[in-house]
Amino acid sequence: MPLTLAEIRRAQPQDRSYKLTDGKGLTLLITPNGGRWWRLRYRIGGKERMLSLGTFPEVGLAEARQRRDDARAMIKRGVDPSAVRKTARTSAGLEDGPGTFRAVAAEWIARREVVWAARTKGKVIERLNRHVYPYIGSRPIREIEPPEVLSVVRRCEGQGTGEIAHRLLSYIGQVMRYAVATGQAGRDATADLRGVLTPVVGHHYPAVTNPKRVGEILRMIEEHTGEPTVRAALRIAPYVFVRPGELRHMRWADVDIEAREWRYTVTKTRTEHLVPLADPVVAILEELRPLTGHQGWVFLGLRGNRPISDMALGAALRRLGIDTRTEHTMHGWRATARTLLHEVLGYDPAVIEHQLAHRVPDMLGRAYNRTKFLGKRREMMDRWAKYLDTLRG
Repeated sequence: MPLTLAEIRRAQPQDRSYKLTDGKGLTLLITPNGGRWWRLRYRIGGKERMLSLGTFPEVGLAEARQRRDDARAMIKRGVDPSAVRKTARTSAGLEDGPGTFRAVAAEWIARREVVWAARTKGKVIERLNRHVYPYIGSRPIREIEPPEVLSVVRRCEGQGTGEIAHRLLSYIGQVMRYAVATGQAGRDATADLRGVLTPVVGHHYPAVTNPKRVGEILRMIEEHTGEPTVRAALRIAPYVFVRPGELRHMRWADVDIEAREWRYTVTKTRTEHLVPLADPVVAILEELRPLTGHQGWVFLGLRGNRPISDMALGAALRRLGIDTRTEHTMHGWRATARTLLHEVLGYDPAVIEHQLAHRVPDMLGRAYNRTKFLGKRREMMDRWAKYLDTLRG
């Protein structure tokens, strides 16, 4: 069966790369870091070959099919599309030799990836591929001047993506400074560009902090009648207030029901985190265990080999009548807990911040200690659960 856009958007990264098949040799490769690569498998001269046709969503489904058909027309004439592409790139001077921006950036990425989460690495590479390499990727890094860099980031800013423009300027600057440090460039071309981009006004996820409305939303969630795993995630989220992606990727192997603990690695900081589990959370997990306990994921999706999607949770909130654009989101439970734990239950912000897995340096300079305030955090999580149950009732 041919692919649909809905299937592509629903597809989530897994521990290993996997493919979605469209037909006539066209597949979409989905990598663990979130990359989505169109590939065409074909045979010419008795040999099997693979041709990259771009990434989704930059190359949409219709365009990928057109590129496939164009390549197949070449093959039918006995012309290898991979050879045609290589010849075109070489004649245009696009091959990346030593010292080009792309080559130096690849070295920089290789150095940084040991401390990056896979998702972070994927975002950096995707943004460089899309916004930077087409313009200065093949330029000798020694020859790149500030106006060239400014043109790259201003182009992105002009498309309404100011935050990404700032990030691109940061990436380019880090690559440039790496080039200077390794003797591949004489100066950082971004040094003269401080303050040239329009400042980005930060935004926050919508979150309900009025106790009465929190109780109403909790009662609405109890009435959810959709998928059992989606309902369980909706019910557990307020109690544990972790990032939605971390909740969706909860694994049974990381949950200790007897010890009433959940341990996992925080996606942003790559530090180990411990979440004490209150009675209502344990009860929900026990309800769910007969359904998904034989699998790796706690909140198993419909496809059976990956967790539920973020879109599924957002859609569930909207079906309950909650406006996720202006009122409340799954991520909003973190702000709800941060506010009410301090203002209503009177907990020390340092204890709350540790339970939120934020970086809170201690007097010894450690950025995060997963066991700090553990006794107080256990007591806080139990009291928080009782407080939520009171609001719901």
